[in-house]
Formats: sequence, C-alpha cells, structure tokens
Amino acid sequence: MKSARQKTAGKSITPRQQQNWDWRAASNFICGGSGSGLLILSLFAAAAGADVRPAIVLALVLVATGLTCVWFEIGRPWRALNVYRHIQTSWMTREAVVALPLFLCGALAFYTQHIVWQAASAVCGAAFLYSQARILVNNKGIPAWRHPRCLLLMASTGLAEGAGFLALAATLAPPPQPVATLAAAVIALSVLRIVAWRAYLAALRHDGAPSGSLKALAGIDARIVFGSGAGAIVFAAAAAANLPGAVLWLAAAGALAAGGGWMLKYTLILRAAFNQGLAIGHLPVRGRGVSGPPVKPGWGGLG
Repeated sequence: MKSARQKTAGKSITPRQQQNWDWRAASNFICGGSGSGLLILSLFAAAAGADVRPAIVLALVLVATGLTCVWFEIGRPWRALNVYRHIQTSWMTREAVVALPLFLCGALAFYTQHIVWQAASAVCGAAFLYSQARILVNNKGIPAWRHPRCLLLMASTGLAEGAGFLALAATLAPPPQPVATLAAAVIALSVLRIVAWRAYLAALRHDGAPSGSLKALAGIDARIVFGSGAGAIVFAAAAAANLPGAVLWLAAAGALAAGGGWMLKYTLILRAAFNQGLAIGHLPVRGRGVSGPPVKPGWGGLG
C-alpha cells in the first residue's frame, strides 16, 4: 500500500482542477458570449427586416449579468477598477474597455433603430467575444483552454448562442418576423459549432491533455453533437419549412442552440479545467544504463 507521503506526492504532480474561477467567472463567459453573439446577429436580422429591439435589450442584459457575476467574485469588488490599468497586456482589461462602448452603442441602437448604431454595437460585440476567447487561450496553465482551437470554439459557440437567443427574441417581437432567415442562421451556426467542437476535441486528444479534462469533455460530446446540435438543426428546419407553429419550432431550436453552448462553456471552464501537473523528461537510472521514456502522470491523448 502507498504511504501518506507517496499519496501526497502523487497528488502534487498529477493535474488538478483549478480552484481560482468558480461559477461566477464561468457565468461571465456564458452570458457575455451569448450577449455579444446576439449583438452581432442582430445586425443581420435588422438588415433582413426583423424588429431587433427585444434582442438588443436581451443582449445587453446578458452581458451585464456576466460582468456583474464576475464583479461579485472579487473579494474587494471596487478593486475591479484596477483592471483598466493593463490594456497593453491583459485581455481582461480589453474586455472591460470594450464593454463601455458596447453598452452605449447598444442603447443607441435600441432607441434610434438606426443601422449605424446597430453596426457599431455588432462591432463592439465581436470585439467583446474575441476578447473573452483570448482570455482563455492566453491562460497557459490550463491545457484545455490554451489550445489554439479553443479560440474558434469559443467564437463559434458565442455566435450559435446568439442565433439561438435571436430566435427566442423573435417570439417577443411583433410580426412579421423573417422566420426562415432566422432558422437558417441557427442551422448554419449550429453546424459551425459542431465542426469547431469536434476539431477541438480531436486536436486535444492528439496533442494530449489531462485525463480529467478529456473525460469531462467526452462526457458532453453526444449532447453537443446530437442533442443541442442536431436537435436545434431539426427544429430550425421545421421552422424554415413553415410547418404549423413555425415560431414555436424556431423558439425550440433557439433554446437548444443557446442551452448547448452554456453547457459546453460551463464544462470547459469548470469541470475540464485541469492544470498540467508535472512531467519528467526522462526516467533517471542509478548507475549505468539507459534512461527511461518521458512520463506525464495523469495525462491522456498524445497521438
């Protein structure tokens, strides 16, 4: 049997789940990504003739909710103002800076319904979404976050969630709504997210990651691809085909597209967030002989 010292040493070198960010930090990525994606999609919906005022309000509420959650996570909330001091190096600072014009342009887009302000809010939404994705990718201590394909995954799920919430917001706006156009957006972006998700998961397995990360991500694979993904596509196709209750089909597709993205990000940021642990470049030997192969305890994948 292993001694207490051996067990402690084993825990210290194998990957461990990060404890610095909790559900409040995850909520910023969950709500902020959806809200920024919704602002981007609202521009195209407005160009198609949709009334996007409910969507803009919902987008701003989502972004504000995410920022409020992460603000309450700070032990001394008013120290959050220090985040504005590091714009040259910090993507968190850039996210916070972009949030200011995002709310201003979003409010003006709501009140004026002018395409210029809708375009400006969409640009701010894109910058906010990109900043959030870069926050994860630049966090080099978590292999599941730092992988280059995580950037496309975060961007694609933000857009898919935005399309989902846009479909839900269409049920609140007065008719007529371009149901077929909104359904096509849900289908296209759901497909994009499935492709990005599978490419990310395959690359992570090939390049190697902590076994805990791979297990957590594999556990939601079927729900991402066949549940929220295929389900949203089928319901959106029913709405595009103008079946009876087309708006309800569209709302169901939107709920699945948005819910799937929230599940993905919750899992990625909390359950799959293992650090890399320690690795040994080669096993040493006593005296003469050939050293052993490299060892990475607690890792899976690697080709």
